[in-house]
Amino acid sequence: MTRFLARITRRRLAQSIAVALALPSAAPVLAQFRVEVSGVGLRQMPIALPPFRGEDGAPQKPAAIVQADLERSGLFRAVNASGQAPDETTVPDMAVWRERGADSLAAGSVQRQGDGRWQVRFRLWDVVQGQDLGGRGYTVPQSDLRLASHKVADYIYEKLTGEKGVFSTRLAYVTKAGSRYTLWVADSDGENAQAALSSPEPIISPSWSPDGRQLAYVSFESRKPVIYVHDVASGRRRLLANFRGSNSAPAWSPDGRSLAVTLSRDGGSQLYLISAGGGEPRRLAKTSAIDTEPVFSPDGSSIYFVSDRGGAPQVYRMPAGGGAAQRVTFSGNYNISPSISPDGRWMAYISRSAGFRLHVMELATGNTTAITDTTEDESPSFAPNSRLIVYATRQGGRDALMTTTLDGKIKARLAGKGGDIREPAWGPFQN
Repeated sequence: MTRFLARITRRRLAQSIAVALALPSAAPVLAQFRVEVSGVGLRQMPIALPPFRGEDGAPQKPAAIVQADLERSGLFRAVNASGQAPDETTVPDMAVWRERGADSLAAGSVQRQGDGRWQVRFRLWDVVQGQDLGGRGYTVPQSDLRLASHKVADYIYEKLTGEKGVFSTRLAYVTKAGSRYTLWVADSDGENAQAALSSPEPIISPSWSPDGRQLAYVSFESRKPVIYVHDVASGRRRLLANFRGSNSAPAWSPDGRSLAVTLSRDGGSQLYLISAGGGEPRRLAKTSAIDTEPVFSPDGSSIYFVSDRGGAPQVYRMPAGGGAAQRVTFSGNYNISPSISPDGRWMAYISRSAGFRLHVMELATGNTTAITDTTEDESPSFAPNSRLIVYATRQGGRDALMTTTLDGKIKARLAGKGGDIREPAWGPFQN
């Protein structure tokens, strides 16, 4: 095994055991992660989010969850709403909120229904123009109160920015606690994590299907890397690739019909395409190099991947059907873990420069920027609206699951289960 592959394997499977960020579930929502704002010239929309009427008696605090979501996006700044208690049925005094510096106001209520479900209602106002921007209501079981709150944040985000919000989407990530590995599916803020798989052997490389219903991943439970496809709702799974040697790095095609994988069945680690239903894989290239970590372009025409064919690991691109590869990264001598934004404009990747740091490249120009100052970053994954990146790192001596804006100016540490946190993957928009 080359030093290149050994390094990737070591970072994924043998991270130092540390205390991960896992704050008590009884803590206030806003205490469960910290939004860190840096840089200058930030243009953030000031929004007032007073507590929803009735939320003191609710197991979740919708206004706090919505505020945290919007702040994490980097586009919003919360305005002090103390002393005010409007709800969705009250027409607010716009002058009061303008004096507080708010451009918009969202107010609502949460109420338990007779059947045990909870009703969350809200309304959004443009304070500057004095306009009612509409609202919605959600009646949900208690277990979905956080999801309803995330949907409120999505509505506000889309109304005020014109783009879809990602707060009701999901993350997958892996933890190692003691000798146990667990694959989790969680809300976009890391909360409400549900175990999809637990194993005494390593789990790596979770990859969401385009419809968000399935996760492909690599499990070592057979004492070798094998690829499974896991139905998130039912928990059922099926074996996708268990060929001779290593089976690793699954990546779904945009149409969900196939996956790019790395296999060593014919010697060396090479890229193959395999049907989502399984079967005989088709080799995409034949080289003496290690080719791994494939990811499709959003239109499905290309595959980006990591190869040491030039002597050190770099990111390359080739046609999705196979063919000649072109080198993509030229800055630095060690670049791995590419992730392509859903709009096709950006590539996030990890570069070894004074440690392992998250970088973002504008694909049209090749311009590259390091957007973190941490030194153990890994596994970047774009939000489905291309505006945020989730990644794993160590910060302040602890493992951390982080999101960042593309310019690196707004970072948020997410909640996470206890243990060594790794391998985050951001799921698609939900239908």
